[in-house]
Parts: sequence; C-alpha cells; structure tokens
Amino acid sequence: MTSVATRIDLLTEKPANLPGATPAPSTCSTALGTSPWDFAPTVSAGYGPGASQDDAVPAGSPAQPVIPAEYQQASAEELDRRIAAAKATLGDRVVVLGHFYQRDEVVKHADFLGDSFQLARAARSRPEAEAIVFCGVHFMAETADILSGDHQSVILPNLAAGCSMADMADEDSVEEAWEQLMDVLGETDDDGRQSVIPVTYMNSSAALKAFCGRHGGIVCTSSNAATVLEWAFQRGRRVLFFPDQHLGRNTAKAMGIPLEQMPMWNPRHDLGGSTADQLADAKVILWHGFCSVHRRFTVAQIEQARAEHPDVRVIVHPECPMPVVDAADESGSTDHIRKAVEAAEPGSTFAIGTEINLVNRLADEHPEHTIFCLDPVICPCSTMYRIHPGYLAWVLEELVAGRVINRIAVDAATARDAEVALERMLAALPR
Repeated sequence: MTSVATRIDLLTEKPANLPGATPAPSTCSTALGTSPWDFAPTVSAGYGPGASQDDAVPAGSPAQPVIPAEYQQASAEELDRRIAAAKATLGDRVVVLGHFYQRDEVVKHADFLGDSFQLARAARSRPEAEAIVFCGVHFMAETADILSGDHQSVILPNLAAGCSMADMADEDSVEEAWEQLMDVLGETDDDGRQSVIPVTYMNSSAALKAFCGRHGGIVCTSSNAATVLEWAFQRGRRVLFFPDQHLGRNTAKAMGIPLEQMPMWNPRHDLGGSTADQLADAKVILWHGFCSVHRRFTVAQIEQARAEHPDVRVIVHPECPMPVVDAADESGSTDHIRKAVEAAEPGSTFAIGTEINLVNRLADEHPEHTIFCLDPVICPCSTMYRIHPGYLAWVLEELVAGRVINRIAVDAATARDAEVALERMLAALPR
C-alpha cells in the first residue's frame, strides 16, 4: 500500500486538471507530506487550518511547542519501537484512543479505534488509567476530559491538531444568534415547549457543548444525528443545528423535513440572513459551517465512478453536500461505512467519500473488495494528520518520566454544563 504521505508528495507531480476531476471548492494542501513540525508560521501559531489552505486559524488557538530533535530525526522503525516500549512500561496507567482518520502508524498503537461517538464512550471505560492519550483533534480531547475522572489527565499529542469546522461556530456568535432567535420567537411556544432546541455536532468546542447543556440542548455525532433530532423535536418546535450545515440538512431531509423549512444562519447577517417569518416557519435552522474534506466530494466524481465501475456501491459521509448524498447509494458515519464494507459479499466494489486514511485502511483490510476514494486528489484532514508517531512517542516517554505534557483541561463550570449535553448524546443510541 502506498502511504498517504507518499501519495501527497505525488500531488506536486500531477497536473491540476486530472481526467474526470471536478474542481473542488477548497484547495488541498500538498504540504502534508513534509514533517508535521515544519508548519508555516501562521499555522504553528495555532491548530488550524483544516484540509483547505483557505481555512483561517482562529485567534487564541492553542500553540504546539517544537518537540525535541530526537523525535523529529528518529526513523519510523525507531519511533514504533519506542512507542511500544513506553506503552509496555506504563501498562494500565495509560490508554490510547485513536480516531478512524488517524494514520496507520498511529492507529496500530491505539487501545480503542473508533468514531467520535465510540471514542466518547471509550474515554470513560478505563477508570484505572492515569492518562488518556487522545490521537484525534482538540474537541475530541476536550470531550474525553469532560467524561473522564478527575484523577485522569487527557493528553493531545500535538496541540496543532484542531478542526476548522469546529472553529466556524464560536461561543460569542452562537450566543448572539440565540439572543436574536429568542427576541423573534420567544423562549416557549403556546403549548409550553421550547421554541428552539440547540443541537451541536460533536465537532465543536466544549464551550458550545456547555451552551447546549444550559439551554436544554444536546450533542450529536454522525452516528446518532437522526436519534438526536427526534429527541429534540419531542421537546421543542425547532432546532438550531451547528456547526455543520450538511449533516443537519441531510439528516433532517431524510426525516421528511422540506428544504424550505431549513433556513441557513449566517452569523455575519442580522437574523442570520433570514426573515422573522422564515424563522418562525423553520424546523431546522442550519449554521453556516462545513468540513473542508467532505466538501470536496462532488456528483461528478460519483458519475465517473459509476461510468468506470458499473457495479460500484457509493457510500459517502453525511458531512458531504446534499447533492452528493442524494447521488450516492447510501450515506453514514465512519462506523457505518466500515460495517458496510465488512458485511459485503466478496468481490464488491466501493467508492467511498470520506477521509483518505480510513478509505486506504479499509482497502488494505479487505483485499477481497475493490475500494477506492471518490476524490481523485488525495486530501486528508490535515489537522488529524498532525498526530505523527514522533508526537505520540514524545508524550508517552514523558509519562514514563513522570511528566504530563500537552494536557487538555476544561474548566469546571464549562465541563459541568457540557457533560449534561454529552450525557444526553450518549443516551441517544444510533439506529
């Protein structure tokens, strides 16, 4: 299997007009093939951007210090040995969580591998562990800190691993939106139900999860979004869904909610760019946010896959734009995609629209199938990609030496309110 790093390096040798390729709405960075400690100055100052070079790094983002040269210079084989040795020394004192989108060199050392819903559960499954090393991104580590015990430290190997989508909805903007909605719609309807239930995607800050906890809301993942919306509509007339418009739209549409009852909320405009009447008639108010990786997938890519492989089964992530989800055979979370591949008859052909590390891993694990990524240009989630084995070896060996570095700690007040919304999420089991 060609490594993701090698494939990224090859991008610089490929023409921009690949046969059948449709220009994507964002620019895929070719810089991921370089060492993850060689960030441009604007990137090293914070954890952005995502897969797009156009994503802005938000002010106040956590910065990652330069790690010791020995980890930068070590070979892949040496880092692998050192990680395994540190884990063996620490034993049950540490648990390593790995997201599906992580590179294989990191995933092989994870005690738990999963999507954000599964890893949220895993975060509290090892109460004996003194440290939880989260190989994911910043908002995931925050969630682990909220759900784990007070005696446990949550560590993010590289503080530059953030999420550009999560940064598209900040606390001040959501608070302002809420105030405007309450002014227009009031807090309750005539029947006493809440006029609006806030629902935040897992890909959001702890502060926004806390906002939902304070206002009768809930957190969702791509696994349980439909269950969460049903929960919300039992308690309120409308939903304010943030930060990912596409997951909200695709989930609500599948539930039979018409598009005209799903206005977009653009925080740069008064009333989000809608009228008071449109908001009053709304069922789901969608925040103007998106995932840079999943926004790259297009209907043209699906058409090309079908032309080249008439028996192809197209599965995409629900963070993809609605036309892409509609054109696919099915959509679902990373865990749904994995299970679909595992259950398929040998000889099946899959075109998958999600992050390339997962697609490549599925292709490796299932040689009985033909599995390829819809996007002809390899574009990983650049911030997930920043969890390099060098960072994992560094934080684990520091734990062996008795030092906790890169700790992610959510303040007590925020954690209390966020846990309310997260517990509701954990109770809303995926279908």
